[in-house]
Amino acid sequence: MSPFDSAIILIFALVQWRITAAWLRWASRQHPRRIRAAQIAAIAFNALLVGGYALSESQLVADLKIPGRGPMLMGAATLLYGFGATAIVVGLEVLRFARRHLGGETDLGRRRAINAAGAALIAAPFAVIGYGSLVQRTDLRVREFDLPMPGLPQDLDGLRVLQISDIHLSIFLSDAELARVIDAAAELRPHLAVITGDLISTFGDPLDACIRQLARVKADAGVFGCLGNHERYARAENYAADAAGRVGIDFLRSRNRQLRFGNSVLNLAGVDYQARSEKKAYLRGAERLIVPGAFNVLLSHNPDVFPVAAHQGYNLLLAGHTHGGQVTVEILDQSINPARFFTPFVYGTYRIGAATAYVTRGIGTIGIPARIGAPPEITVMRFRKA
Repeated sequence: MSPFDSAIILIFALVQWRITAAWLRWASRQHPRRIRAAQIAAIAFNALLVGGYALSESQLVADLKIPGRGPMLMGAATLLYGFGATAIVVGLEVLRFARRHLGGETDLGRRRAINAAGAALIAAPFAVIGYGSLVQRTDLRVREFDLPMPGLPQDLDGLRVLQISDIHLSIFLSDAELARVIDAAAELRPHLAVITGDLISTFGDPLDACIRQLARVKADAGVFGCLGNHERYARAENYAADAAGRVGIDFLRSRNRQLRFGNSVLNLAGVDYQARSEKKAYLRGAERLIVPGAFNVLLSHNPDVFPVAAHQGYNLLLAGHTHGGQVTVEILDQSINPARFFTPFVYGTYRIGAATAYVTRGIGTIGIPARIGAPPEITVMRFRKA
């Protein structure tokens, strides 16, 4: 369990303890016969929350092979409750502090202003989550940009590469919504297309439907990909690679393909998801996929392998996994988001020496079905000589 997960569990537990204590205090002032019922209700509700939080972990759901929409819905509902309850408790504490120290207890006008401000403070997180779920979650962007890179061969200058990542076709991203994404991608006509993992979220998600939609993506040099952590959680890596291969999508699993453009060779390599728990073994053996004299590009779902890829000699890493933070807040020119607890490579272009990495925000969501400050995207990058 990561420090971020531990912190979230601790915060949620403290908040729920406060709520449970308030509930039992209220019950104790009622008829004595209701106290026992209130205690049983509190135990049952807290047990439900524990179960719901466990179901928000995709790997656990996949390990238990729990099919259907119920687990994801319950997990998302529990997370929404946890964040909402935290917002309410914090808002009430701020309101109580303001009343006590800003004259709200004695001045009627000031009390009204403090109450209005407190209500807005409590309502704001719910409004933001609603916007992120109903609006920004499906506000797809097509991002086209130039990507300057040192050592780029002349015949690769101007090469257009489409990147699609983190689809997460599931209850929170419908087949119709994915079809609109693929419609947008089909109009871009790239020289090369890559898919950097997480086609689905968990066991039982419609993997075949996702592959069927991706089969509509076309590129002059072909469509290639790597697999993500959620294919691993769902025990679907072999099936996904085989099914995609039958429709012309080549998932590179510790393999490489040499693609010739004019007199230049782009060596495209791919690896399966590199688990953070095995960080010391990142990209073990991937150095053997490098072709001397070629421009070497690595597809890896998780971007925190970038320092190792740069050390091994890769010119470019293309990755996803972070969703651009999924929920991102800008404070003093700094992006604050959950992904920063796991990797410094959250979104955009990064450089280490002569090596370059690009991390896309991807399309879908995990956990809470919302995007805030990190709208979904598909990317077309034009290779340029630095």
